[in-house]
Amino acid sequence: MTNLPATPLLDTVRIPSDLKNIDDKQLPQLAEELRAEMIDAVSRTGGHLGAGLGVVELTIAIHKVFDTPHDRLIFDVGHQCYPHKILTGRRDRIRTLRQEDGLSGFTKRDESPYDPFGAAHSSTSISAGLGMAVASEMTGTRRNVISVIGDGAMSAGMAYEALNNAGALDARLIVILNDNDMSIAPPTGAMSAYLARMASGRTYMGFREAGKKLTAYLGKNIDRAITRAVEHARGYVTGGTMFEELGFYHIGPIDGHNLEHLLPVLRNVRDNGDGPVLIHVVTQKGKGYAPAEAAADKYHGVNKFDVITGAQAKAKPNAPSYTAVFGETLTQEGALDDKIVAVTAAMPSGTGVDKFAKAFPGRTFDVGIAEQHAVTFSAGMATEGMKPFCALYSTFLQRGYDQVVHDVAIQRLPVRFPIDRAGFVGADGATHAGSFDTAYLACLPGFVVMAAADEAELKHMVRTAAAYDEGPISFRYPRGEGVGVEMPERGQILEIGKGRIMREGTKVALLSFGTRLAECLLAAEDLEVAGLSTTVADARFAKPLDHELIRQLAQHHEVLITIEEGSVGGFGSHVLQFLSTEGLLDGGLKARSMVMPDIFMDHAAPATMYARAGLDRKGIVDTVFGALSTSRAKLDASRVL
Repeated sequence: MTNLPATPLLDTVRIPSDLKNIDDKQLPQLAEELRAEMIDAVSRTGGHLGAGLGVVELTIAIHKVFDTPHDRLIFDVGHQCYPHKILTGRRDRIRTLRQEDGLSGFTKRDESPYDPFGAAHSSTSISAGLGMAVASEMTGTRRNVISVIGDGAMSAGMAYEALNNAGALDARLIVILNDNDMSIAPPTGAMSAYLARMASGRTYMGFREAGKKLTAYLGKNIDRAITRAVEHARGYVTGGTMFEELGFYHIGPIDGHNLEHLLPVLRNVRDNGDGPVLIHVVTQKGKGYAPAEAAADKYHGVNKFDVITGAQAKAKPNAPSYTAVFGETLTQEGALDDKIVAVTAAMPSGTGVDKFAKAFPGRTFDVGIAEQHAVTFSAGMATEGMKPFCALYSTFLQRGYDQVVHDVAIQRLPVRFPIDRAGFVGADGATHAGSFDTAYLACLPGFVVMAAADEAELKHMVRTAAAYDEGPISFRYPRGEGVGVEMPERGQILEIGKGRIMREGTKVALLSFGTRLAECLLAAEDLEVAGLSTTVADARFAKPLDHELIRQLAQHHEVLITIEEGSVGGFGSHVLQFLSTEGLLDGGLKARSMVMPDIFMDHAAPATMYARAGLDRKGIVDTVFGALSTSRAKLDASRVL
């Protein structure tokens, strides 16, 4: 590897205990070297950049002060963990981030003992940390548990549920609120740092505990009144009233890039007191790399980039991305129907809702990382005649499933669910794969479940969803570019529950749901060459099923294969249920269902993932031959004879 940054101090750190040998005064230099190492690594692999750059000093300080992995350190979301990985024995593999057989882009228990909890979705760190802290107390193990939460994760209700429970349990838990968006309060310079050190010190905390014991003798009501009055008074100075009300001892805000401020506070908290503590640390996303500082949103997740210029490498697209097509189509339909509104959960650009927001800011709602709220908020709007499009990633919609069932489906409310990142997602791996949405939505009575086979179909489905008012409706589409089909001026309104025939044959039927249709058409060409006349159909709907189409395919073909980029229990399961119920399997039909394998597949290039899953052209052909109990070689031989 050439042109690596010079890192003489970082070279002496293999694991966190090596930090004990470095003087505090040298840590700013270590931070510069660690930041340079991370920038260089991500420039070569792509990945999450801004969040990790913002926690370099904080990560060093935590590992310097605490005894990891005996003390548990949990990073919320996980994409801010790259500096942590470099310091915890994985530096030699840091340039394999998100590559096949390389390091995960998130914390992962299987990867290192320094990752006590895997995290790729947000707002879980306080709950997990509290569980660890309580378990440690129950087993008599003295350890510190540190949960680092930030980057928007405090906008989720789960974080507050955990804070509330932690305060009630009075467990020994340290929460570090990494405020990297100035969302709560900025630090106030030297005075703020002084107050934080004072408030976390032995003298103040000891005085506080003694005062609580004294007021306890005055009676419960007087004790509570005095305690609350004192904490409110301190809250005016330190900004901690809300957290104190939840039962936490609050410290900060302090500058998260100033090690002279961080180290004494962390040491004081380590050495003094019990019960839950919250340290409010303010950091800058993208700190230390000018392009990331100037555009934190664009450098949150990056492709490979030039370190000098910051320019990201992007392959020239052959077709528009599905996300862009959705955003543009929703905007087009929104211009024609003022009841259409867009709802997203902290992912406006990731879902394409940002395009709608530019045109209709008053009809766009980003509710933060709060999928449960997003779903029920959309349900509430639907009751008043609006047409909400609740745009979420498949993997994030899982977080609002109870609300989908109880607040939308049971009430048959016409909430529209555009489901982005359906299927494999390459470098983001198992945690972000959209594997389960068809299975968990198609089982709900009254739900319409669609999947777009290409970008033109996506336009049709956006318009179909806008026009459908009978109940909830969803449509899924993958990450990445479309297949390059001709685009209509405007989408058509599809007939609910009706598929389409793409090519006709007589022996094999391939019934696709979603974007594996292109591979089915390619597989059909191979099957025709092998002498197997093949029909290819696009189901469009997993619910309601096109019973007429399925019956036709079953009755006029020897083999029927369903293909979908989703888990077992989805489209194929519904087709097989119908075939069984209707007795269509009794005549010797060879039916097979192709789905994503029943594993959590690690990150790799999309083509590799499809090949491993058998959901590519070759896998489809092999499945047909398997159903016929023959092979390509045997079939060719029989044709010669």
